[in-house]
Amino acid sequence: MLCATFMDAKARMWPLMGPPKPLSASNPHRLPSRVARDDEHLLVAAAKQGDADAFEELVTRYEGKIFRLTMNITRNREDAEDAMQEAFLKSYAHLKDFQEDSRFYTWLVRIAANEALMRLRKRRPNQVSLDEPIEGAEDLMPREIEDWGPSPEQSFAQTEMHEILSEVIDKLEPDFRIVFVLRDIEELSTEETAKVLGISVPAVKSRLLRARLKLRQKLSRYFRQGRTN
Repeated sequence: MLCATFMDAKARMWPLMGPPKPLSASNPHRLPSRVARDDEHLLVAAAKQGDADAFEELVTRYEGKIFRLTMNITRNREDAEDAMQEAFLKSYAHLKDFQEDSRFYTWLVRIAANEALMRLRKRRPNQVSLDEPIEGAEDLMPREIEDWGPSPEQSFAQTEMHEILSEVIDKLEPDFRIVFVLRDIEELSTEETAKVLGISVPAVKSRLLRARLKLRQKLSRYFRQGRTN
């Protein structure tokens, strides 16, 4: 989906990174079209040296995940696609600034989340207040929390629960949904999530707890039904 857009943008990026080096047998950074996740750093190193094909491989590898992230945040396909494309273009333009103190994917997630948040705030300015504290925790606590096995974040990976969880996650308030997506789906650390959202670490922990509790409350009935089948 994004590769064609990226190809069109290459010429605009060349002044920033220089023209791509041709791939040849002597190019030590040449990699197969499908590489192991552990080889991400090799792709990044090659892309930094001007190998645009290496960056295309990163796009191919991560565009699905980044689109899922931006879609989970914006809940709007057009905004999600725009945020994803802008994230890849910005990461390409600023690749030389990437210090490699974290995975490239983590760095990309930060950029994509910021792009998605900007579009969400623009579309729904009165509903997103990530920079403000959330009061009234009492009314968010479920009256009954049952021990029904896997937590919502673990169950998200199960195919049979995907549609149910997606629907429930979609109904979470943006403050809770975005923290849940970054921490439990994209697996950013608490500190990384706080940095992306511009809030404190305690705020991330509080919102994540509330999101999990709200999900657990909404999903408990599905697990009760499952026990009786």
